[in-house]
Amino acid sequence: MNPGAETVLELRDVKTHFPIYQGFLLKRQVGAVKAVDGVTLSVRQGEVLGLVGESGCGKSTLARTILQLVPTTGGTVVLNGKNLGTCSRAELLASRRDLQMVFQDPYASLNPRMTVFATLAEPLLAHRLCRRSEVRARVDELMNLVGLAPRFAAKYPHEFSGGQRQRIAIARALALRPKVIVADEPVSALDVSIQAQILNLLSHLCRQMNLSLIFIAHDLSVVKHISDRIAVMYLGKIVELGAAEDVIDRPAHPYTRALVSAIPVPNPEIERHRKRIMLPGDPPSPINPPAGCAFHPRCPYAREICQTAVPPLIAAGPGRQAACVRLDAVAADPVPTSP
Repeated sequence: MNPGAETVLELRDVKTHFPIYQGFLLKRQVGAVKAVDGVTLSVRQGEVLGLVGESGCGKSTLARTILQLVPTTGGTVVLNGKNLGTCSRAELLASRRDLQMVFQDPYASLNPRMTVFATLAEPLLAHRLCRRSEVRARVDELMNLVGLAPRFAAKYPHEFSGGQRQRIAIARALALRPKVIVADEPVSALDVSIQAQILNLLSHLCRQMNLSLIFIAHDLSVVKHISDRIAVMYLGKIVELGAAEDVIDRPAHPYTRALVSAIPVPNPEIERHRKRIMLPGDPPSPINPPAGCAFHPRCPYAREICQTAVPPLIAAGPGRQAACVRLDAVAADPVPTSP
């Protein structure tokens, strides 16, 4: 990634809340699930941004909000200088060419009644990117791009393995030649050996086509392998943001330290003696998040100020940010990956 590359996608204080209603005839709103609660991010051309966090933190909802599959409650999603939240239906359809998604389950995301050829040809024809006489050549090109033989185009999704289906899903996302792809845990349903192939494919495509990629995953070691920067999410908010190596090797936020301590180390001697950070309790409910810092009920560094003050993202080093008022105390402790 070129550090001076232009910003293609920008999120400004994005919020996605799902209202909770009571009553049968006269429904009234009694609360809301704050799935995404004030996320500010930017993605540059050719950059791979990793998004991590435990289940229920709002990663997938944020992905769907970026694509406007879920409407925003507040804030703005800006793609190439255009606010997607205020676009008309026709303008949003045109923006789909620059913004595509790869879903977690490759079988559920593919139509079982459509052949691979029909699946890849559909976006080309819908957006009128080529004439019908040119579709076959374009589909063959997409198949070769993701490492599949063009002769497989006549088959149906059930005739492929999980890894091959995900390659088809990636080819469909690439059909419109987008600028940004959002990949929502694209390797979590695959075997470990296949995961490596898909990761290498995505990394190669990003370099070859100068694609921007938002890569969502649970496995921090996988995210470190593919990402330029990493954003750590907790209860709908970004709590740490920085270069991938810095976030994994020198985590600044207490929550990131707990995640990093759970990464297995491929050395039995180190793994046997290193300390795992065990967070007490369960994540708070997004319906009624705690006051102040959302992480303070589980944080070993929490003080009284953490119960009332909402910490903003502040500088935690060159090119790094963390939402914590106790950064000095956290930095004084040894890195959790140490034996």
